Amino acid sequence: MNRDEKTLILFKPDCVRKNLSGIILQRLLGEGFRLRGMKMMQLDDAILREHYAHIIDLVIDDKPLFPTLSAFMQTSPVVALVLSGPGVITRVRSILGPTNSMKADKGTIRGDFGTNSMLNICHASDSPESAEVEIKRFFKPEEIFDNVD
Repeated sequence: MNRDEKTLILFKPDCVRKNLSGIILQRLLGEGFRLRGMKMMQLDDAILREHYAHIIDLVIDDKPLFPTLSAFMQTSPVVALVLSGPGVITRVRSILGPTNSMKADKGTIRGDFGTNSMLNICHASDSPESAEVEIKRFFKPEEIFDNVD
């Protein structure tokens, strides 16, 4: 496990509206991860099209998913953060639980606070490659602080 591994986390609108950002951050930092960057931001269509390009054409039950997802992600600001630590990508995804909160075990963040596969509290990078791209999408280099230990 690489000590320098980083991941992007987005506290989604349902997390922000339920005022869970502090609780979720505390749970993640309690696992020993280091906070490298954090900010609140309002997302727009451009960044959402880029971020969700891999599912832009996905259709579920004869309805395109992206317009609904994009509208939801713009209902409130999100909190974006960068965490680092050994195996942070895999470990965070385990702590969050499956994307569909209805399938997440109690004790996971999504199992405790999520509602379904869209209202699932957080987005987390799924690989080192996507983490690198996603961090650059949401943070400027000078907004990442690797010297805080």
